[in-house]
Amino acid sequence: MTTTGIHPDNQVPELKDYNVYTSDPALRGAVERGGAAWRDEELVRQGAEYGAEATLRAAEDANRHEPELHTHSRTGERIDQVRFHPAWHTMMAIARRNGIANLPFFDERPSAWVGYGASLYMHSQIESGSTCPTTMTKACIPVVRRNAALHAVLRDKLASNEHDPRDIPLEGKTSITVGMGMTEKQGGSDVRTNTTRAVPAGNGPWGSEFLLTGHKWFFSAPMCDGHLVLAKTEEHGSSCFFVPRWRPDGSRNAVHIQRLKDKVGNRSNSSSEVEFKEAWGVLVGEEGRGIPTIIEMATVTRLDCALASAGFMRQGFAQALHYARNRHAFGKALADQPVMTALLADMALESQAATLLAMGLASRFGSAAPLDTAWRRLLTPAAKFWNCKRAVAFTGEAMEVFGGNGYVEESPMGRLFREAPVNSIWEGSGNVMCLDVLRAVSRNPDDAHLVLDQLQEVATGEPRVLDALQSVRRMTQLPPQELEPQARRFTQRLVLAAQACLMLEHASDEESAAFLSSRFDPDWGPVTGISAGTSDPAALLRAAWR
Repeated sequence: MTTTGIHPDNQVPELKDYNVYTSDPALRGAVERGGAAWRDEELVRQGAEYGAEATLRAAEDANRHEPELHTHSRTGERIDQVRFHPAWHTMMAIARRNGIANLPFFDERPSAWVGYGASLYMHSQIESGSTCPTTMTKACIPVVRRNAALHAVLRDKLASNEHDPRDIPLEGKTSITVGMGMTEKQGGSDVRTNTTRAVPAGNGPWGSEFLLTGHKWFFSAPMCDGHLVLAKTEEHGSSCFFVPRWRPDGSRNAVHIQRLKDKVGNRSNSSSEVEFKEAWGVLVGEEGRGIPTIIEMATVTRLDCALASAGFMRQGFAQALHYARNRHAFGKALADQPVMTALLADMALESQAATLLAMGLASRFGSAAPLDTAWRRLLTPAAKFWNCKRAVAFTGEAMEVFGGNGYVEESPMGRLFREAPVNSIWEGSGNVMCLDVLRAVSRNPDDAHLVLDQLQEVATGEPRVLDALQSVRRMTQLPPQELEPQARRFTQRLVLAAQACLMLEHASDEESAAFLSSRFDPDWGPVTGISAGTSDPAALLRAAWR
């Protein structure tokens, strides 16, 4: 990062027209290690696009001019349409062009997951709302493939890298987006309490047809061209359906938007409550197996949450470091004040470890090897829990570096801070994630041993990490009634040990030593900063930004 000299009023110039990719050594290293060097040139282009002033302005405008719900036309016709500022479509077009809607499912190289992860990580730093419908579209692809006839209709539209904002029947679309509808009023994560019903309506060219009646309390991105929806059939129970905005006959489907959610953050993206009035849908997967079917989609979006939250942390760190290097107090740049140097160095380590965890996990999604499968089962909910949880505190800390300047809307920090909690809540809150980690251990104990054995091999010679791994291993032997109350403690120990091992493998000696000495120090916490024993905190900052 370059500085522009001391402003006469000691005000810091905006961070703009920089390359989000080439300035991030942890990200670029993860791309190379993950076998995605073939995408490096494209990621350099994307990095420049994401850091460009024009993109930053579009991101701001998409969040300042929020989506508007129009339930009826001027002549009283039901249209259930959400209208967006043009800047929203600019960001959606960038996300689509950069492969976030489909890359790992239409590029056969396993490393496509790594290339995808880098793009999502960067996009989330600049505008997070547009990632919601885009990543859901990508995650729906393996689910839609369960219905061969439906997939044949949708395949080319899902594979397209062009954004098509038109609200028209599927037949006329060049590309589509797909959302999901799971939760209802009476139970968020407890989807087994859902009451939406699906009644058979015959068989058509897309498969078994049903009419859905009920509601969804959170219906993500209602302007998507279709949604994967959970509803119960009388015979078999909870099933998964593809419910398009327009029926195949060209008429509007009976998905009535009741209102848009007034959210804390993620304001560029529309989330809604809807009612189904005999809405037309087609069965996806096996009838009665709706929850396992749609959970396949949720597993992939949990990886997205871990990647996006790592992106939030990186952006928070970049903004804080830029500000501290260009703001002066007591005769020095803030970044040169010892207590600020220690804080920023700690943030650099946290961001680096989060990036290594998320990108390392992404690299295992393209492989069927037993160890990679074990990592996905065990570490996906763990990484989602930890990165998302840490991003909330991290973005608040980054805002504080700005002082009062960070607490005004002209600053980029307010939007980043409001965005951070959504990933902790979406696709399962912290408790749900930690219980899913325990569930993965109990259902596949061999997976846990594979992961722990591999981490133990990496940690050879590091007694603090080995002790943490032994503690995790002992906890796996506890009876469920004793382990469940400690689900968060178990997950934290597991994920910190995994991050430590990733730092040992891929960070410099100084970076890994600083990470271990701080994270395994009983006094380390959100307010302490880096360990006082670190020899050169400023060197960590120089290494974190190029």
